[in-house]
Amino acid sequence: MPLYILIALIFISIALILFYIFSLLVPKKTALMERLESLASYMEEGKPLAKPVNAWEKFLGRLGKNIPMRPQDYGKYMKMLIAGGIRKDKYSIFMGSKILLTIFLPLSYLALYGIPVEKNAAMRSLVAIAFAITGFLIPSFWLINKVKKRKIRIFHDLPNVLDLMTVCVEAGLGIDSAIVKLSEDPQFRKSPLATEMRIAVQETLAGKPRLEALRDMGDRTMVEDLKSFAAMLIQTERLGTSVAQSLRVHADSLRTTRIQRAQEEAAKTTVKIVFPLVFFILPAMFVVMLVPGLIRIVRVFSSL
Repeated sequence: MPLYILIALIFISIALILFYIFSLLVPKKTALMERLESLASYMEEGKPLAKPVNAWEKFLGRLGKNIPMRPQDYGKYMKMLIAGGIRKDKYSIFMGSKILLTIFLPLSYLALYGIPVEKNAAMRSLVAIAFAITGFLIPSFWLINKVKKRKIRIFHDLPNVLDLMTVCVEAGLGIDSAIVKLSEDPQFRKSPLATEMRIAVQETLAGKPRLEALRDMGDRTMVEDLKSFAAMLIQTERLGTSVAQSLRVHADSLRTTRIQRAQEEAAKTTVKIVFPLVFFILPAMFVVMLVPGLIRIVRVFSSL
């Protein structure tokens, strides 16, 4: 049996055994827990307010709880987690996943390939270090991608949310009541924008000034258009102008901005397609067009 097939079988076997062990450690939901979760009020993207912590999350939390971290790095991670829609208490789980992958990836490489096959100790050490760095960076890349997707969804939902708010305000509702109304709409119930607005309303009801709650909502999501929306509401409340008219104008400007960004991305495709065109498409075309002629020329000269 070839060596690479044996290594692949060993890796698959170990992965299946670990998956089985982890499935045994994770407690299964009882019928009572499922019914309570189905009846619970949903706070964020259809998830229950108090989600039970399983054994895997407890393990990751204990692993990443006591990691020393500089205040600026801690603040950066907390800001990214909040912008990604993840609660603050998940910070230790996030750091635990980084530590686990940092340890697991190089050990897997050394156990499956490095020690049995690789004879060069220096190369083995360099690859193991590369795997450790990759394992430490994978959760960060995942978090950055999650924040990016959430920001894009907020940007696309904002004009439609503003239209619904305009209708509610024109019908006689206040800003807080309009936000609560749109959060109950099935179209925006799972939208991160509706969730952030609902948090701002809850902060206002708890005694926080509305201007500060709106400003914090823009800073929390890291979306510039939402920051401008919060600034528009603050200016409207200070100057006493028509809220419905301001919402309608702001929604139109956001749609114009969305169209302009789509046109900008479409214009960039001509530049982005150069790389695959030069390195993948043109060589294949040259092979198809020139190789038959070269073969015929070689045959002609070889027959002379």
